[in-house]
Amino acid sequence: MTPVDSSPALPRIAFEWPDGAHFAKDVSHEWLVTNGRGGYASGTLVGCNTRRYHGLFIPSMEKRGRTVLLARLVEHAHVDGQSYRLGSEECSDGATHEDGARHLRSFHLDGLVPVWEYQAGPARLRRKLVMVHGENTVFIAWEHVSGPEVALRLRPFPVDRPHDRPIPSHQSQPTVVLKGSQLEMRSEDEAPPMRMRMYAGCPAPFVGLAQTSPVQLYRVEKSRGYEHTEVQHSPGYFECTLRPGELLALGITTEAWTSLERDPAEVFALELARERRLLSRAPEEARTGVPARLVLAADQFIIDPPRPADDAWARSMGLDARSVIAGYHWFTDWGRDTMISLDGLTLCTGRYREAVAILRTFQHYVWDGLIPNYFPDGENEGVYHTADATMWFFHAVDRYLDCTKDTELLRDIFPTLRSIIEHHMKGTRFNIGVDPADGLLRQGAEGYQLTWMDAKVDGWVVTPRRGKAVEINALWFNALRLMATWAEQLGHDAKPYLAAAEKAYGSFNRRFWNEKLQCLFDVVDGENGKEDAAIRPNQVFAISLKHPVLHRDRWEPVLELVRRELVTPVGLRSLAAGHPDYKANYDGDLRARDAAYHQGTVWGWLIGHYVDATLKVNPDLKAARALLHGLEDHLLHSGVGQISEIFDATEPYRPRGCIAQAWSVAEALRVFLKTHVT
Repeated sequence: MTPVDSSPALPRIAFEWPDGAHFAKDVSHEWLVTNGRGGYASGTLVGCNTRRYHGLFIPSMEKRGRTVLLARLVEHAHVDGQSYRLGSEECSDGATHEDGARHLRSFHLDGLVPVWEYQAGPARLRRKLVMVHGENTVFIAWEHVSGPEVALRLRPFPVDRPHDRPIPSHQSQPTVVLKGSQLEMRSEDEAPPMRMRMYAGCPAPFVGLAQTSPVQLYRVEKSRGYEHTEVQHSPGYFECTLRPGELLALGITTEAWTSLERDPAEVFALELARERRLLSRAPEEARTGVPARLVLAADQFIIDPPRPADDAWARSMGLDARSVIAGYHWFTDWGRDTMISLDGLTLCTGRYREAVAILRTFQHYVWDGLIPNYFPDGENEGVYHTADATMWFFHAVDRYLDCTKDTELLRDIFPTLRSIIEHHMKGTRFNIGVDPADGLLRQGAEGYQLTWMDAKVDGWVVTPRRGKAVEINALWFNALRLMATWAEQLGHDAKPYLAAAEKAYGSFNRRFWNEKLQCLFDVVDGENGKEDAAIRPNQVFAISLKHPVLHRDRWEPVLELVRRELVTPVGLRSLAAGHPDYKANYDGDLRARDAAYHQGTVWGWLIGHYVDATLKVNPDLKAARALLHGLEDHLLHSGVGQISEIFDATEPYRPRGCIAQAWSVAEALRVFLKTHVT
């Protein structure tokens, strides 16, 4: 009797081009593969690197952070005397080589595994790529699908540069050390070795014929005002002749050689099995369709942080260290993004072990009543300039406790939470503290951006929002009410928290209400003691959180104004169009982009709390689900199978920023499930 595989089928996203892909159109579609340690591989569907962040092997390593080690492979298929290039490139002299697009016939994601099919004359070839979860190891495999035999030539172009640093003007000639079937390649003397192994049923020698590339042009970096050209050096190429049905694979690692003592087919099978297990752990309604795709997208952000101190601490406590990459390609793990994302990434996917590991990891880093704003790439210490991340920590703890009833976690973490409240009551770093006159939380230090609207360039804090910000006080009130509940559960005195919450509630509704516009001020006691009447989405949190701080009779006018001025098909604008600082498009150099980052630019993650707030007023699940259609369509664009960080504020709402953002995915998945109709 043959056992039946009852695991969920993996969701599939497919593109088909009977006559070849369209380079100009499809070069904007990008793919992403990750390894659960912060490392990744990424590129465009048509095989043209358009960013400095693109590459086939970008491991995350201790002290070095994420480093581009293999920028690309130039692949040529020789069939019946003709040569077919399977990749594309743009050069600084204006030359564009679109061969890879012309020969590309399909691209699809099997779960998270990207698969390309090429037509090289009469021969059909299939290529796929996987990173080993938890390792800095990548496997790339080619399969001869049909047609005459193919001589496949693979030329690697190694580099050694931090993925988000300026591109060096010079790269050394790589060195190669051959040890039988083992090959070590370094692009610089100080670079970590890339260990390579070919897997083939036929001879696959390495031919040491060096080549220097034309000057590569990275169009996205050019549009963003960054260094955008690079010369790469290749020390040689692999060559192998494949007949129909035969396979060829290349394994690359920075780990020990034992990481390459594997059957590549088994590596791919294990990854697909891992992804099916992820779906099996998710709620039933999240195992098919768009929610299933988002469950897998969520997995790409959850990491074992590459900080040895974290692992050592966690092991000593019998725990795991876990964190969340805020976005690909350039973000590391950020406290605010992690706490906002925790619900969608872990609780909505049945990953409770990872959820509690994330909470305990950040608990370990609480300092002066604050959790870290972020951890710099390759470093062990966090940076703490944030006023709201710690308040989101309370929200994340509450969501976890609601789902798990984990009283052990509550008992262990309560002293930390109590200490956080005490630090805020008496005042802590960056002038974060409660104003005893009204019980509201104020913040602000010259030169620092402390709220989630945190753009800063060349010393210019674009939206300082110093004073008493609306969402921070909504979060403060929510945290106080949560603390009162938890104190009662644990037999502690809840009265101080209730008293502080009552004072904040009265002051909030008296001071933040803008009678003229029938909405909330964004900041009170701001610059020069003034109120900021800018119409921003931050006021939504006064309704959406578990304990809303805004009087009930004011919810409808606030939501109507937000709907009219800020809601788009892909999220909420960060500023209404009538404001003099409003920017419709997020483009140009760094200064221009940061000037627009929170001045109109649409943020996908905000749709989650807008849905929460609207459902409190009108529990129409169908209408709420309709708010997500734009993000559903977006899964086929930009980062395929992912949700971008931000969008332009006007049609066509062009995706911008990161191609994959944790809180965008997390909040979309959470409200997809919340609006599920049985």
